[in-house]
Amino acid sequence: MSRPIAHKEYYSISEVCDLVGLKPHVLRYWESQFPVLNPSKNRSGNRVYQRKEIKLVLLVQHLLYKEKYTIEGARQRLEQLRRGGELTQATSAAQDSEMRALLRDELQQLLQVLAPGGRSS
Repeated sequence: MSRPIAHKEYYSISEVCDLVGLKPHVLRYWESQFPVLNPSKNRSGNRVYQRKEIKLVLLVQHLLYKEKYTIEGARQRLEQLRRGGELTQATSAAQDSEMRALLRDELQQLLQVLAPGGRSS
C-alpha cells in the first residue's frame, strides 16, 4: 500500500490503483475473478469504489502476494471468510499488515539516511 486511504465517499479506478500499488488491468482482472470485488459504476459508466471495496482489494492483494495463494485458493479463502463472518476482520488485518510493512520500509530508509556515512540531501 503506497499511502493511507483518504476519506472520500467514492474513488476512481486510478485513485485505487495509486493507493494499493496496482495497475488498472490487474484490478479489472481481479474483479472478473473475485465476485466480492464488484464496484458500482457512476452515470458515465466508470467504476467507483468505496472504502470497503478498497479494503477488499487490499485483502486480495495480501492473499495473493503475501500469503502466496493462487487465484482459486484466494477465491475460496474469501468465500470461507465471508461464510464465517470474518471478512471484515480479515480486511482490517490485511490493511494493518500492509501499513506495518510500509512503516517498516520507511523506517529502514530513515535509518540508512541517519547512519554514519548514509545518504544526505
